[in-house]
Amino acid sequence: MVETIFDLPVEKQIFYAVLGFSWTVYLWEAYLSYRQRRIYRTTTHVPQELGKIMDSETFEKSRLYQLDKSNFSFWSGLYSETEGTLILLLGGIPFLWGVAGSVTTRFGYGSEYEITQSLVFLTLATLFSALTGLPWSLYNTFVIEEKHGFNQQTLGFFLKDAVKKFVVTQCILLPVTSLLLYIIKIGGDYFFIYAWLFTLAVSLVLVTIYADYIAPLFDKFTPLPEGELKTDIEAMAKSISFPLTKVYVVEGSKRSSHSNAYFYGFFKNKRIVLFDTLLEDYSPLNKTGEPQAEQPESDETSGETKAKPKNKKQGCNNPEILAVLGHELGHWKLGHTVKNIVISQMNSFLCFSLFAVLIGRKELFVAFGFNDSQPTLIGLMIIFQFIFSPYNELLSFCLTVLSRRFEFQADAFARGMGKASELYSALIKLNKDNLGFPVADWLFSMWHYSHPPLLERLRALGNVKQD
Repeated sequence: MVETIFDLPVEKQIFYAVLGFSWTVYLWEAYLSYRQRRIYRTTTHVPQELGKIMDSETFEKSRLYQLDKSNFSFWSGLYSETEGTLILLLGGIPFLWGVAGSVTTRFGYGSEYEITQSLVFLTLATLFSALTGLPWSLYNTFVIEEKHGFNQQTLGFFLKDAVKKFVVTQCILLPVTSLLLYIIKIGGDYFFIYAWLFTLAVSLVLVTIYADYIAPLFDKFTPLPEGELKTDIEAMAKSISFPLTKVYVVEGSKRSSHSNAYFYGFFKNKRIVLFDTLLEDYSPLNKTGEPQAEQPESDETSGETKAKPKNKKQGCNNPEILAVLGHELGHWKLGHTVKNIVISQMNSFLCFSLFAVLIGRKELFVAFGFNDSQPTLIGLMIIFQFIFSPYNELLSFCLTVLSRRFEFQADAFARGMGKASELYSALIKLNKDNLGFPVADWLFSMWHYSHPPLLERLRALGNVKQD
């Protein structure tokens, strides 16, 4: 008689269900990526509807860039899934927990010091993850990003940055984790409420201090100089009662020529941060006089050297910057930021509530090799990472759909401020600067794109005349 999974002990059923779902998600993602790669391979000419907004040279550059990224994503994803499977099958988690116990015992801390052992385990796990991920990160930065003209880092800068990130992460992660574990242990029947409130407080503190104290450890932030752009930004913020206090330019060009902008802060203390690569007048890539100054329009890709005069400067002009910020301020004015925080915290509270129900189930621990102990940190890992994975996938998809809706609304807000034409041209420029490919498979786009495809956004902005 053939034995099925339902004939196995419940802990084995849990283990194989987790493993099976993980591979199901991976195969689904691989199928979606295959559909998109097929678009990259077969769409070799600019579609007619794109003819007025993208030249064939940029189209080919973006096609090759995205194809390389997709191929890289396939192999790195396969490695990651295989590594995770082997860790589970070979008992990597209980083994590492045992190693952490040996380390703490050597320093005179027995098994009763569970939080200490948890911190050692966490350090070893994050170190393992950083080391196994390093070759992939190096390849992505110094092969793919370098090949397509985006990388601005030296190897020394990259490695120093990686070490700094690891140290800063540990300085935040270890104290927060130790306090969370302590709260769970002493919290009694309502520990999940206290744990949720603690994580809420930590997230609010991190959001508040990140740009002032953490981000400057990695990048240089300078106030936007007095001038027309700053005056116009302040006037626009004032027109919608946005409590702007400072505008910064961050030296993003030090590591990459990709561009970005964001705002942060609570209540009456909002700041706007602009990447120097976003600003046509500030981007160092426009001041070198070398071919990179024309990237991505005149970058070197696959041995081709091109120098096209059209749109050769990187970044956006001042009216376009204001349109981009009009979009970002739209997220604030329309309450998108608050709604995302509320959704995140409702989800966090739900997860901690379910965790409180499940943490006492011994079979969950036995399923992952913990036959004689039930460490709280391991319980958090098993339940949040493995047991909740179907729910997390569904939630991620719903948030992606919501994000696209918010993007359309923020675009409409900028259009309502009279900046439709400038946003239209800015979106085209940013798509070119970042070598975004404007043709997407509908299923891949629906599942993955948190921002609507370029053509959809341009159509929603209306029929604006472009040069």
